[in-house]
Amino acid sequence: MKVLICFVILISMLGTQTPFCNAVEKKPLEDSRELQLQDMLVLQLLPHMQEKLEEVYSNVFSVPGSPDIYPYFVDVKHIERVNGFRGFDFLITLDVHPTIGPHIPVGEDIFTYRISPFGVELKNFEHLRGPNKSDFPPNYQDLLK
Repeated sequence: MKVLICFVILISMLGTQTPFCNAVEKKPLEDSRELQLQDMLVLQLLPHMQEKLEEVYSNVFSVPGSPDIYPYFVDVKHIERVNGFRGFDFLITLDVHPTIGPHIPVGEDIFTYRISPFGVELKNFEHLRGPNKSDFPPNYQDLLK
């Protein structure tokens, strides 16, 4: 009887513990003013990012105008005021995950823009990875050159 009680207690202790989990970037679960302002900024920068990606990926894809950028695949990594408090000269760093076709991921790119009263200027572009042919379904591999 004591063995059965110990066994039940042991099983209940193991069953109530939470499993280990990998650290995953926290995505906001509700809207906020900051998130709204970031999303508006991303929307304004999308044409600039699209233009640069078309240039960078032109020798990779057989389809003109590829890849696509969707605002929900753009993460604002860092925003900094260049001239200090209330200066209207900003550096913004964006992590972009472009896609092609039915949202097939084709890589990861980092953009750094300078936004000032004189306009928008691309300060730095870094292509981190992709596209990998093995990530493409067989019926979409013809999109690659």
